[in-house]
Amino acid sequence: MNATTNVEAANALPYYRETGNECSLFDMAHKLRLPVLLKGPTGCGKTRFVAHMAARLGLPMWTVSCHDDLTAADLTGRYLLKGGETEWFDGPLTRAVRAGGICYLDEVVEARKDVTVVLHPLTDDRRVLPLERTGEQLAAPETFMLVVSYNPGYQNILKALKPSTRQRFIALEFDFPNPDAEVEIVAAESGLAPERVRPLVMLANRLRALKGQDLEEGVSTRLLVYCASLIAAGMRHDEAIRAAMIEPLSDDGDVKDGLMEVVAAVLG
Repeated sequence: MNATTNVEAANALPYYRETGNECSLFDMAHKLRLPVLLKGPTGCGKTRFVAHMAARLGLPMWTVSCHDDLTAADLTGRYLLKGGETEWFDGPLTRAVRAGGICYLDEVVEARKDVTVVLHPLTDDRRVLPLERTGEQLAAPETFMLVVSYNPGYQNILKALKPSTRQRFIALEFDFPNPDAEVEIVAAESGLAPERVRPLVMLANRLRALKGQDLEEGVSTRLLVYCASLIAAGMRHDEAIRAAMIEPLSDDGDVKDGLMEVVAAVLG
């Protein structure tokens, strides 16, 4: 489990380029104490968005990267031996509730089913977190917010949020930015000049069009930033593109050769 805390000063917000009304909607959800579900492809900016909003609201943020072995106890806490005695240690969800911060569960569908059951009392008008092991029932303060995300492209019948869980959240759908916005984002993040970023964005969109054919996923904005950063640091274009935009997409030699043909066709 990867749990981190993040408190940013209001004048040092993590960079995020708004593409719609997502910031105002998130702000409204926080004011109304509504849980939020973010949907969108890998690397499109969901996590950065939450970090940006946490900093903007002046709230601590706990991020949990969900996986198959993540249990409810990993989120709420457990008794552990310390100095020969048993002591209770809060998990990230419990710490976020106590502190009145944001708990962000990334790729929540990857977690075990008992995790979503724990979330239910926090996502209705009760807004409580029962801790059976300690006998506590924590009432979430007004500033607490639960945010979860997942990638619909990876969903299958075994890994999908139940309708009863989905309908406990308001939802925001994310996608890759339009080309002009993506050029701006990648240039700001990498330091590469916009005119040098634009061909990379064109290439990324051509590669994204292959999703569902030879590729499970297209080039993410995150990978574009990596590629542009390598070029800005002095790496040759072809080497940076292969390392950041081709190799991460597939292990199949024939597929990678085909992708390089697309690179040649787009960039010449």
